[in-house]
Amino acid sequence: MSFTAKLKQHDLQVDRKLIDVLQINVGKKCNQACHHCHVDAGPKRTEQMSKAIFDQLLTLLKDNIDLHTIDLTGGAPELNSNFRYFVSEARALGKHVIDRCNLTVLFEPGQEDTAEFLCDNQVEIICSLPCYSRENLEKQRGKGVFGKSIRALQKLNALGYGKADSNLRLNLVYNPLGATLPPAQPALEAQYKQVLKDDFDITFNQLYTITNVPINRFKHLLVREDKLAEYMQLLIDNFNPQAALGVMCTHLISIAWDGRIYDCDFNQMLDLPIKRKQRSIMDVNSLSELCGEIAFANHCFACTAGCGSSCGGALVS
Repeated sequence: MSFTAKLKQHDLQVDRKLIDVLQINVGKKCNQACHHCHVDAGPKRTEQMSKAIFDQLLTLLKDNIDLHTIDLTGGAPELNSNFRYFVSEARALGKHVIDRCNLTVLFEPGQEDTAEFLCDNQVEIICSLPCYSRENLEKQRGKGVFGKSIRALQKLNALGYGKADSNLRLNLVYNPLGATLPPAQPALEAQYKQVLKDDFDITFNQLYTITNVPINRFKHLLVREDKLAEYMQLLIDNFNPQAALGVMCTHLISIAWDGRIYDCDFNQMLDLPIKRKQRSIMDVNSLSELCGEIAFANHCFACTAGCGSSCGGALVS
């Protein structure tokens, strides 16, 4: 059964009525090449958003009071040469800015003061930390990543991130190592907090559990292990109508590094365009033009399985 057929079976109408989050993939260059990465990002990728596209986005943001959050992703967003310019200008417009940070980028050449820059601009940081054990994390992200990730979190804590009396938010992201659904988010968050505090004196605000979407690098892994059909059936069997009503594409749009517009970051990686005549942000006069029908496909079952999954973690308790 297709995803759209499943929505019809449950008599669900899912579309976008308001855009309050703008997610921007600023480029595919990354200092890591993780096994689960749906972007296929890595050190050899060269795609980077230009200043002209950033400026067009800033122009659209100036007149949009409904859109309150800008979610920057990549690759490693910090490696885009215009990253700091855009963050500073967006903050000057009063927008809340999120940086999806892989942590290890903070130790790359030229990034020595990036943590301080983020702190000075009160940027929320969402960090990928798929496990609190060295063995499991490095299976997914590569040798040596665990130690750097811990040191980066400690550095952010020292700046005030993740502290109870601070407005500097530090959130972590968990995604499963293999072809399974994430466990319950609240219980896993409590476990993360205890282990990271006891072992490394690290604190953070929230843990977000995110289901692996069967596209690109993760899909290739499933195919190699002959688990793709099994995983897709797991997602379909755990379809949750309540989660379907809250999927992130109902209030978010995603902009690619070259300015093309998509309903979400996953559609972007599959080159499944938005159902509008405006396919590039350079052709848009107002972000409100992009509300309405959403382009769905079967990978969307990942966002609606179990407790649901979004860039902000589980959708239902």
